[in-house]
Amino acid sequence: MIAKVYRKVDVKDQPTDFAYWQKQPYQTRLAALEEIRREYHGWQDDAQPRLQRVYTIVKR
Repeated sequence: MIAKVYRKVDVKDQPTDFAYWQKQPYQTRLAALEEIRREYHGWQDDAQPRLQRVYTIVKR
C-alpha cells in the first residue's frame, strides 16, 4: 500500500519555475520551447498555417 506524504511549505520558500529550468540541460529547454511555440501557432506535424485571405467589399 502506498502511504500519502505531503509537505507544507511557505510560499516564500517554494522553488521557482526559473530555478527548475536553469537546472535542465539546454536540449530539454529548447525542446520545451519548440513544443510551446508549436502549440501557440497551432502547427500540426510539418503543416504550417498560412495567412487567411481577407476580402473587402467596397460599394461603388
